[in-house]
Amino acid sequence: MARTLSAPVTVAFDYTRSTGPVLGRFLGGLREGVVVGGRTSDGRVVVPPPEFDPVTHEPTQDFVEVADTGTVTSWTWVPEPVKGQPLDRPFAFALVTLDGADAPLLHALDVASPADVHTGMRVRIRWREERTGDITDIACFEPAPDAAEVAAPREPLRTIDPVTGIVVPVELDYLYAASPEESLFYTSLSQGKLVGQRCPRCGKVYIPPRSACPSDGTPTTDEVPLPDTGTVTTFCIVNVPFLGQRITPPYVSAYVLLDGADIAFLHLILDIPAEEVRMGMRVKAVWKPESEWGTTIENISHFAPTGEPDADYDTYKQHL
Repeated sequence: MARTLSAPVTVAFDYTRSTGPVLGRFLGGLREGVVVGGRTSDGRVVVPPPEFDPVTHEPTQDFVEVADTGTVTSWTWVPEPVKGQPLDRPFAFALVTLDGADAPLLHALDVASPADVHTGMRVRIRWREERTGDITDIACFEPAPDAAEVAAPREPLRTIDPVTGIVVPVELDYLYAASPEESLFYTSLSQGKLVGQRCPRCGKVYIPPRSACPSDGTPTTDEVPLPDTGTVTTFCIVNVPFLGQRITPPYVSAYVLLDGADIAFLHLILDIPAEEVRMGMRVKAVWKPESEWGTTIENISHFAPTGEPDADYDTYKQHL
């Protein structure tokens, strides 16, 4: 059995969303260096403003400008910041009630140590020099010992162009540990081979290998070398471009049933016009140069037609 493999994995995408009139006004204010709050039906001012009144459930209509100074009401220390957090050094996350507001705003507080922060301390917003209409226009809060607490009037809101949409990057980093069976598959790929495993009870061959047969639960134990030829069972034509796409549409993503296997796996079909790909088409793996091989399915660049007659439907109808 091959050694167990592991690798860091990052799943990431940019999430685009519309902001609506309430959050759009708040973000538009940040772009101009102004903090916008919403007044609720009970007279409280909340930052950021809620889209709907928590009592009447009516849309928020009354907006006011509050100060960029405030008071820490609660905090927690972050000794080891991670990627994507507001600061790349130890800092505090703090709930800050801005002067003129009645509810706190959560953001980073830039202080050197936990000894430098306490409930009740006075702070002010540190604005980014270049602002785009995003919560990160507030770089962080910083201590403001000279800022007296403001009993400030809640200023009527000036005219602000609202932000209509934002792009939010979403990212998850984790360490993926392959099972012994998956490790066999990926290690074999690094040697230019395709290896599956057979269920000793029903005789089905799975690739990538499974720890147990999904049909009867029997552990798979027998390694089965497989050829790099097979049959297209089902497929789709990709016509829509997307971020990070490496092949210009149209192209085909298909399930390929390798000869001798009992389950198809997904790969690209190239070297043929997309409209000519069909179910039953016989294909063969096109490997990258050996110098580029690693423990990855990308060692196979794609599958291409062999020129053989199409497989009979009865040979793959159970694998659609």
